[in-house]
Amino acid sequence: MVGRGGAGGGGSAGGGGGVRVVVAGASGTVGRLVVGELVGAGCYVRALTRDPRAAVRAGVGGVLVRADFGDRASLERALAGMEALLLITSDPLRPDHDERVLEAAVRAGVGHVVKVSALAVTDAGAGDVITCWQRVCEQRVRECGLAWTVLRPRAFMSKALAWAPSVRERGVVRAVYGSSVNACVDPGDVAAVAARVLTTPGHGGRCYELTGPGPVCAREQTRVLARVLGRALRFEEMGVEEAWRLWRGRYPEPYARALLESAERQRAGAKAGVSAGVRQVTGRAPAGFADWARRHARFFG
Repeated sequence: MVGRGGAGGGGSAGGGGGVRVVVAGASGTVGRLVVGELVGAGCYVRALTRDPRAAVRAGVGGVLVRADFGDRASLERALAGMEALLLITSDPLRPDHDERVLEAAVRAGVGHVVKVSALAVTDAGAGDVITCWQRVCEQRVRECGLAWTVLRPRAFMSKALAWAPSVRERGVVRAVYGSSVNACVDPGDVAAVAARVLTTPGHGGRCYELTGPGPVCAREQTRVLARVLGRALRFEEMGVEEAWRLWRGRYPEPYARALLESAERQRAGAKAGVSAGVRQVTGRAPAGFADWARRHARFFG
């Protein structure tokens, strides 16, 4: 266990007497932001990580606790004495990860578990390995015997960071189906919702759908980035075969196929719907892509 944020291994992260929360997946896009929100609110936060040194370099706050989703004993130690759990997992080929964390939470007597899932679970036409995995994970959460809440975000706006190298080097954004739209959401809004749900009553048994304020396509995102950066950018349409080769070179075949199926569903309009979940929980409108781009312009040079 490694103390951070002015806290020792057994102290309060960020001071105050807030809720005692475990964040599983603390080094990820949303997990890191949630830890920051909770620490700022005076909560005692245990941030689970397999590599505390890497988490320190990434700026993860709270009390860093070495734990592995495949190690039941480490999970039980991390969850002992805690009130709430934010559960974020990322490997659709390892469904046992969610199962083991939930088992440890039940044994530790955690009062509330908040699961970050995906909005695609509500799409009857989505049968890819990632979506099916999330459906199974949600079912486990609902049946674990603890009070639960499920967050279902649409794609994160931060996916646009994958374009940063080509924007810096060549002024180009490349994507498949550039005119297809997605009501993508700012990860900061997902984190704000998660922090509120973890620390305030009235969210048990609820599923919140989290989107941005409107659907946007890659071509429009390119135009927005150009305005934010103050320089010309060009969008290039990536062919489906090229996208498949790119994904297949980076990921296991089932995951790559899921990305292809997801792109096809987006082209068919399955990801254009807007939900009010962010406003419902936080009381404010979700950020638009331009807001996200201005806060992350430094990555695009």
